[in-house]
Amino acid sequence: MNFNWMALLENSLYLLALLNPASKVMFLATYQPALSVRQIRELAWKSSLAALVILIVLAGAGEIVLSKIFRVELYSLKITGGLVLFMIGWIAVREGRFVNKKEENTTVPGSEKDKLPGDVDFTDLSLVPLAAPLIAGPGTIAASISGTAQYGWSFMALSLALAIFINFVIMLFSGKINQVLVKLHLQGPLIRLTGLIIAAVAVQMVIAGLKECMR
Repeated sequence: MNFNWMALLENSLYLLALLNPASKVMFLATYQPALSVRQIRELAWKSSLAALVILIVLAGAGEIVLSKIFRVELYSLKITGGLVLFMIGWIAVREGRFVNKKEENTTVPGSEKDKLPGDVDFTDLSLVPLAAPLIAGPGTIAASISGTAQYGWSFMALSLALAIFINFVIMLFSGKINQVLVKLHLQGPLIRLTGLIIAAVAVQMVIAGLKECMR
């Protein structure tokens, strides 16, 4: 049986919308103190690798853990993940931002105020909040688990790898992308447009969960 590459691409683009690359661009571009190209590269690959491992593991074992241990049905996860995702999209539409101010100014535990940016270990920051919840968030986790039930684990793992790779490339150029957006006065409109799409995807996720529940 021939592999359906078109379905893989469509599923990867759907996951990419849930990953919300715009939020990562804003986080890295507005982080204080300003990040160097080397630091952005380090944060990008560490957070992407960690998020990929988290999502692939949950895609394979998430449904079993939910149903057998926590006694949570898949449609409940879809509804909850959709509601959380909707709040993220709603905040973006209303306020024109994805990341809370306190997250933008996050400091790495143990770092001193007088340290230079190059002296800070960004491993913790790459895991929280970048890998989780900014990349491996509730919506992406719910989509990964439900996608495995529909398409199979190997198909979902490939889709996640492709989506996270595209997101990784966008993160690498976050500084340049943000400069262009600011210069063209498109930063705010793009965030709100992306938030609207995310909110719509979230509503669809809730509707799908409710349909499964009604059955």
